[in-house]
Amino acid sequence: MPIQRNRCYVCDKGVAFGNNRSHANNSTRRTWKPNLQVARIAIQGKVTKIKVCTRCLNAGKIQRAPRGIAVAV
Repeated sequence: MPIQRNRCYVCDKGVAFGNNRSHANNSTRRTWKPNLQVARIAIQGKVTKIKVCTRCLNAGKIQRAPRGIAVAV
């Protein structure tokens, strides 16, 4: 699976949409983007770069691939 834009690989969290509300109750459209980080992980013996949200990283839902070490198949 290639690196997707603004989508978490683990929990599939993406961009949320809504409104900014002023004191006069005017509304303008806005977006909330997830805090995504690029992580190197081993998937079926291959090291791949994926985007993962920080909540999944802190929860330990993925295991980062070690640097400089060839991953066995």
